[in-house]
Amino acid sequence: MPEERRTRTSTAIKGARAGGSSGDADREAVPEVGPEKAARTACDWLQSFIVHRIESVCAVRRTEDGWCVAVDVLEVPRIPDTTSLLATYEVELDGAGRPAEYRRVCRYHRGTANH
Repeated sequence: MPEERRTRTSTAIKGARAGGSSGDADREAVPEVGPEKAARTACDWLQSFIVHRIESVCAVRRTEDGWCVAVDVLEVPRIPDTTSLLATYEVELDGAGRPAEYRRVCRYHRGTANH
């Protein structure tokens, strides 16, 4: 019986993604998280851990397990602004859009052409 249930739910999710309707099974389908929601969630979650100002989202990519969002953060503001120190953080989200981990992947001066 549990095997039957798993198969029916899997089929319902596939049908919902394809735009089809399968009656009661549609209510069991988990809505897919899109890139916009992943980026917003990543920024909100990251801001709760760091005290620095988030500048922008520079990348959002789908992974096997969910999403990876790259966020640029102003770590050390300086005058002139081109000498400010920024960092890029990656935030990993699971398939349901829940944050799992974050890490700083690089630091650079704002005026740097390629970091």
